[in-house]
Formats: sequence, C-alpha cells, structure tokens
Amino acid sequence: MQSKGTIRESWRSVALAAAAMAGLSSLLLCAPALGQVSRYDEKQMAPVSDKPPAILNGVGIAQHLDQQLPLSLTFTDDQGKQVQLASYFGKKPAILALVYYQCPMLCSEELNGLTGALQMVTFTPGKDFNVIVISIDPTENTVMAAAKKHSYLKRYGKPETAQGWHFMTGTQDNIDALTKAVGFGYVKIPGPDGRLTQFAHASSIQIVTPEGKLAQYYMGVEYSPKDLRLGLVEASANRIGSPVDNILTYCYHYDPKTNKHSLIIARVVQLGGLLTVATLGGFMLVMFRKDSRHDDKPGTGTKVNG
Repeated sequence: MQSKGTIRESWRSVALAAAAMAGLSSLLLCAPALGQVSRYDEKQMAPVSDKPPAILNGVGIAQHLDQQLPLSLTFTDDQGKQVQLASYFGKKPAILALVYYQCPMLCSEELNGLTGALQMVTFTPGKDFNVIVISIDPTENTVMAAAKKHSYLKRYGKPETAQGWHFMTGTQDNIDALTKAVGFGYVKIPGPDGRLTQFAHASSIQIVTPEGKLAQYYMGVEYSPKDLRLGLVEASANRIGSPVDNILTYCYHYDPKTNKHSLIIARVVQLGGLLTVATLGGFMLVMFRKDSRHDDKPGTGTKVNG
C-alpha cells in the first residue's frame, strides 16, 4: 500500500509533467501569433526595423497637460442636439475619448477597456463626472453615436447613468481644433474598397478638469480602475497630473501599399497564456481533491506492524 507521501509525490510528478506540456502548448500558441504580425507570404530577408510604417508619420499622442480645451466648440450629441463642450464642464471632471464609431478594431477595444474599468470605480457618471466620446470622422452621424451609446450603456450595466455618457459627432473644423488641443495625431487611410474611410491613430483617454484643462493621459486600451479613480479625484480639485510613458497602441487596419490587412494587436499570446494557467490550475485542483478523498477513506493509511 502506498503511503500518503508517495501518493502526493506521484501527483506532484504528474503536475510537473502537465506544466511542461502546458508550456509547450503555450509556445505553440505563441508561434502563430508572432507569425501573424507580418504577412504570411512575406519572408524576413533583412533586419526588422523597430520604426512604425511611414503611413504612421503624424500619428501619435502629444501630452498637452494643463492645456485648455476649446470649450466654445459645438458638437452634435447622440440625440441630434447641438451642444457646446462648455455645457459638460464647470462643476465636475470628465473623461474624454477620441475614436470613430465605425473603427474595425482598436476603438472598440479602447471603449471596452474604459467601460470595464469604470465598472470597478465607485464614482457615478453624470453625478461625479462625465464621459465624453467624440468621433474624429466628420461623416459619422447621430444614429451611429446613439447606437454606440446604447451598446456601452448596456455593457456598463447602469442605465440610470445615461445622462453622464455623451457620444458626439462634429464638423471637420471642430474635430481639428479639438484634436490639436488634445495632441491627438491621426491620418486618414484607404479601407479595403480603396476609399478613404479608415483612420490610423493611437489609443488614449484623457482626464479633464472641471475648468476644461487636460489633467492626465492614459495610454493603451486597458486602464487601471485605481488610476482612473485617482485621476478623477485629482482633476476634480483642478490638479494636473504628470506625463506617462508614451507607449502607443496603434490602430492601422489596412495597408494600401500591399493591398492587404495588417494585424497590429495580437491577443493570441495573452489568451494562450491565460488558457494555460486556467487549464493547469484546474488539473492540479482536481488531482489534489482526489488525493484528499483517497486519504480520508478507511484503510488507505500506511500500515504499521505491531
């Protein structure tokens, strides 16, 4: 009869073997993800440049901290009304997101990340701060803005906060004035149909003080609820934050030179790692439970002569 120690050693060996297999699976998942960053028909014959494509010249985020937003600008809200930016300021801070509603990839990731973070922040949109989302595409309309608002309000799960979410569209002149003040650089690029219907841009959200001054930038598509809360607290007191690392996430969906789509954000590696951890954790939990039940059964303990 095996002792408890021997049984546990056996399961430990099995767990280590499973970990090795999981690690191998993770590597196999990572390989395709890395391969998809370049075209499948493209062979690397020279050193890879760490510079972004030429099409991204002019695309980026310049952190204009303490810059006053042009609050006299007028945009169309998700109900079709003409509204001055000034109407959202004066008493509480705001979170500003510059996106476009027909964006095929990054903008949705950005708004998903913002909404997910706000779900874990105790402050209430409309009461403690405003969420202002403005399209950089002057061809987009109120119907698109209203649909996006409906989608993210549903995702947020608190329909009573609708008055704190503002999805807006505007003219090219007003968009240009706002993006210049924010430091939001973007360029228009051809879509799959060859028409200029997409935008190359970077991803960030901005915290704005009640006075309408840029207080903090958060880069990327995932945001810390703790940082968001702190940023809103400081902005509400009209305090200006510090610059953050300018590590940009670009949105660039279509390459007019190659007439192909390019993958910029590869989440396969992240998903593969999470899947590996979850699988291994579940496997070990089941094994140790079986071990525990085996130890508790009568007659399964170590026999002692005497």
